[in-house]
Amino acid sequence: MKSEYDVSLEGAPRIVTDLPGPKSREMLKRQDKYETHTRTYTNIFQLAVNRASGSTIEDMDGNLFIDWFAGICVLNLGHNHPVVREAMEEQLDKLVHINEIPSEVRVEFLETLESVLPGKLRNKSKVMFTVTGADACEAAISLGRFVSKKKTIVAFGGAYHGVAGDIIGATANHHYRDYAGLSANNIYHLPFPYTYRFPVKVPEEDISKVVVDQLEYLIKDPYSGPGAIGGVLVEPIQGEGGYIVPPDDFLPMLREVTEKHSVPLIIDEVQTGVGRTGKIWASEHYGITPDIMCISKSIGGGLPTSMIAYREEYDSDLPPGFHFGTYRGNPLALAAGNAILNYLKTSNLLDRVTQKGEYIKKRFEELKDRVPQIGEVRGKGFMIAAEMVKDRKTREPNPELTTKSKTSMFKRGLLMHTCGHYSNVLRHMAPLTIPDNLIEKGLEVFEASILENTRK
Repeated sequence: MKSEYDVSLEGAPRIVTDLPGPKSREMLKRQDKYETHTRTYTNIFQLAVNRASGSTIEDMDGNLFIDWFAGICVLNLGHNHPVVREAMEEQLDKLVHINEIPSEVRVEFLETLESVLPGKLRNKSKVMFTVTGADACEAAISLGRFVSKKKTIVAFGGAYHGVAGDIIGATANHHYRDYAGLSANNIYHLPFPYTYRFPVKVPEEDISKVVVDQLEYLIKDPYSGPGAIGGVLVEPIQGEGGYIVPPDDFLPMLREVTEKHSVPLIIDEVQTGVGRTGKIWASEHYGITPDIMCISKSIGGGLPTSMIAYREEYDSDLPPGFHFGTYRGNPLALAAGNAILNYLKTSNLLDRVTQKGEYIKKRFEELKDRVPQIGEVRGKGFMIAAEMVKDRKTREPNPELTTKSKTSMFKRGLLMHTCGHYSNVLRHMAPLTIPDNLIEKGLEVFEASILENTRK
């Protein structure tokens, strides 16, 4: 039986032309005339969009795709969700933009957000609005430095926290900094507990301890090198780094050490938050409370907005205008966010994400048993990854196979994206509302595409 909120277009996947189709090719050509060629997503998905609804996208040639992409976890409730759309339309008649001055939607959003924050932040925090995920992370490290009166921020290998301003130093891939005009000033990276590729040969059960012991050494020893530690910035599950789920003991150990030494713990929930992992915040899986939390992507329902939530005592000494931005707290985005959070609170969607996520992961693992080029399957909720390798013994990354498989999926009508240190990880990040039939059809395309490219 179809859910009242299932607005996915009927018949996906449906491919009726060569890809890209003639209308899409013409639109891409027109775009190329004016827009920078440094775009990346038009290289990944060669189509021009006509409309999108639920977990489906239709191009201008009538080809219909299953969306396992969700705008990089920006549309957790899918395209054009009725609850989100209704909230935006109602707000559109009231107010579209104002700077900081209270409105009904702003205060209601703040109240709703406070009611769902993790652990000790719930109803005991302050919120600072920002605009993008990078902006939120930038504000978070600025706040950590202000509170601690220390400059150095510890981040992790594989991290992605944005590519604007000083936060670009915390994003691990150096190529983002090559022309940014900023070096990784006062940022020190530790290895993330990436058990499949951990750089130190230790038993898997000791990996978290090795990382956290190194952090404590940096904090305690004035001759350790990076300088006084003013904050630790971490994704509870790494996103662009490869959908890497750390060992269960890592975040609790990290919390223990940072608390012991009064170092602000900053949790970046930009990609993991708003239900993506089966809980509203991924940190809830580990029973910890961050000192500062970064929120963006799906909180705006497709509109750019972000914020940080932090311990209320951090707010008392902040000067006016500590972090500015014209578009902070856009009313349309806050209306969407309020509707989304209330929907997560009152529906059974998070239980479904957990159950369906386990099912999808199981199907990935069953395919791994048949395909030796799948080195590892990992994930939580609807953050599920298959890491592709040339050989399971050497674990040599296989980005070529990853790209070929993604292209085959596209040609069959499934949009799936990659990530990982070597661009060799296929990641499932469909809308949380994707109906069962599109899960099944997507899995069929996923399996057929990988088998096509591994049997040659």
